[in-house]
Amino acid sequence: MMERLYVLEEADVQEFVGINRTNLATLSALFPKTKLRMHQNVIKVLGEPQAAEEMLQILSELEAVCSRHNQLTEAQLIEVVQRHRSPKATSTLTPEAGDVLIYGVHGKAIQPRGENQRQMVREFASRDMCFATGPAGSGKTFIAICLAVKALKAKQVRRIILSRPAVEAGEKLGFLPGEMKDKLDPYLQPLYDALGELIPAPKLKDFIDTGVIQIAPLAFMRGRTLNDAVVILDEAQNTTPQQMKMFLTRLGANSKMIITGDFTQVDLPRGVRSGLRDAVDKLHGLRSISFIHFSTVDIVRHPLVSEIVEVYDRKDEEEHTEKQL
Repeated sequence: MMERLYVLEEADVQEFVGINRTNLATLSALFPKTKLRMHQNVIKVLGEPQAAEEMLQILSELEAVCSRHNQLTEAQLIEVVQRHRSPKATSTLTPEAGDVLIYGVHGKAIQPRGENQRQMVREFASRDMCFATGPAGSGKTFIAICLAVKALKAKQVRRIILSRPAVEAGEKLGFLPGEMKDKLDPYLQPLYDALGELIPAPKLKDFIDTGVIQIAPLAFMRGRTLNDAVVILDEAQNTTPQQMKMFLTRLGANSKMIITGDFTQVDLPRGVRSGLRDAVDKLHGLRSISFIHFSTVDIVRHPLVSEIVEVYDRKDEEEHTEKQL
């Protein structure tokens, strides 16, 4: 009898073993000559040499499926086993279904919605820097984070860095209770929320604790060189030109940057030019940078959001015209 160890590194342990460890029970039923024991993220495989090696290969394939889909159902498990036993058998797991970008928590298939989101996906593959601008609710930040998580899972990068300028609509962080982290976490919560839809909570906590995923205010970027990472700057309309230049020049080797923002929601003091507007105006001629402009037709939140944005834009334009007259 041989004893071998398999360490789960990519997949979330809870999703892999299933509720009440049903997936391990299913494997044990399918392979009665092999015994499985689990402690934390380590699976001990006991059996004859050939049977133990076969189980290690199956565990590896199952982990790949679980990591990609963020779940491991009984049907997926059985399909992997059947494909392993009969290599000529067709599989529904390998090819992408339609234009699925990534699978979220519990296997939710996430697809780009609308041509501009699809363009973001295409441009991310071919460009190292992308500006995505447009109204709230158009999915700019969410698609950016999906692309970052997909790159991390594919081992194209070693980390994800998410940042926002510490400017909020009419409020000051100093009025919030607690230490600096306590003040900043609520402000950065939208980024945590997006990540929480893509990565199971235990795995996300591990990524944050180990620095694989870093979420920090823009001021924390100064002096850094961001190598081997996908770097996202959200709410970039609230940067100053100096802050934007500082951020853009952090780009390091084997890294990509996505900058998102909405020109209509600038919270900077009156008279201060938006760094996002400044950067788009100055850099629009560089072919190595992608510029994607979303509009109200791209809004994917509640249908009422699109109507609200259109009314505000129309009223703002009318007020601007009256002031000129």
